[in-house]
Amino acid sequence: MSTRGGGGRSEFRRGRRGSWSGSGVDAERVFEIPVSSSGQSDHLPEMLSDSFVPIVGTCPDMCPENERIRRERLRDLSIFERLDGNPRKTSSAIAVKKFCRTLSSMHSQMSEVRPFSVLQKSFKYLFDLLQSSEQPFEAVHAFVSDRLRSIRQDLSMQRIHNDQVIIMYEEMVKFHIISHQKLLRCREESTSLVYLNMEQLVKILTSLYDMYSIERQSNEISLNQGEFYSFYVLLCLGRNNQKAMGDSLSSWFRNLPFHVLQTREMCFARRVLRYFQMGNYVQFFRMIAISASFLQLCLIESIVNEVRTNALRCVNSSGHKLQPYPLIHLSKLLMVDMEDLESICNLCSFKITPDKACGKLLPTKQIDFCQPKEGFPQYNFVGSERLQRWQDLMSASGNLFHFFE
Repeated sequence: MSTRGGGGRSEFRRGRRGSWSGSGVDAERVFEIPVSSSGQSDHLPEMLSDSFVPIVGTCPDMCPENERIRRERLRDLSIFERLDGNPRKTSSAIAVKKFCRTLSSMHSQMSEVRPFSVLQKSFKYLFDLLQSSEQPFEAVHAFVSDRLRSIRQDLSMQRIHNDQVIIMYEEMVKFHIISHQKLLRCREESTSLVYLNMEQLVKILTSLYDMYSIERQSNEISLNQGEFYSFYVLLCLGRNNQKAMGDSLSSWFRNLPFHVLQTREMCFARRVLRYFQMGNYVQFFRMIAISASFLQLCLIESIVNEVRTNALRCVNSSGHKLQPYPLIHLSKLLMVDMEDLESICNLCSFKITPDKACGKLLPTKQIDFCQPKEGFPQYNFVGSERLQRWQDLMSASGNLFHFFE
């Protein structure tokens, strides 16, 4: 049994590594994860093919010279790759290889594929750019996301799989989770970017889980596994996701190793999922207020208003018609300001009545409830300093990526 100790941050943050006594777990099992419509991740499926022949990259730069020349000629340079702003001029110091959908190891020259040391350099350059760029986040995200796909492509073609690759994938997951939050707060035109970002997040998680499975076969284990498996569970929250998953999530749970299911992060995610499915909004909000990590909150926040809406619908249908519900009590349970709760009620076509003793009341048995077609604005959490602090961080105009330094 091999044990990998923790380490500090060198070129990028290292995850903690440790040993695992895999008693009672089938180490040969490679479970399947429901992924996006393409049904494939970017990294391992090609690597695991019997017909796959890896190559050894020799490109010394972040972008191959031939690609730089071609893209200069075609004016196909990102704003981040233009030398002195010139759309027809770049350099090896700022150009990064683009993702190519049709590229494969069979048709690639070694001089066009970057070795692992150059991929690490490219990876660090992209994450440094996230923290230094003054461009709109949508533009930064589109550039970094595409170039990270290219890094995964070069890793795949060379069949590189080691501890550092797992760490790179874990950092990519964090990038896409934080991007999910920031894109949701951008203009309405970023809706397609939110979808594409989520698609890449699921693909990277799928590849990461495959690597975790291979790692377990060598009797090694990443101590981050519970955290990163919990992200997939939280991605399954929401009315639409619940319908799409069906029984697949139950099957997925059955195939997870016992030690992963017992981690604190997975126990949290499973409880949150259970409370969501049961409609237990009281325990749902208590749970996230006490135990949600920053990254977990980034994934949960997008469905919080759905939980609040379901809570209002539950109170409306189960309450006594002659006993309207005090809005102040609901606002505490749902961790939302009174004014914001009134906004949610209005968007759902619920009427509110004033009361001298209790302030404002929600009459029950109303029949005009409807889901707003345009969705809800972002509402702040109240009643939890911890959640309020993290939500303020997510709403800040600056970048969030320094949070993991």
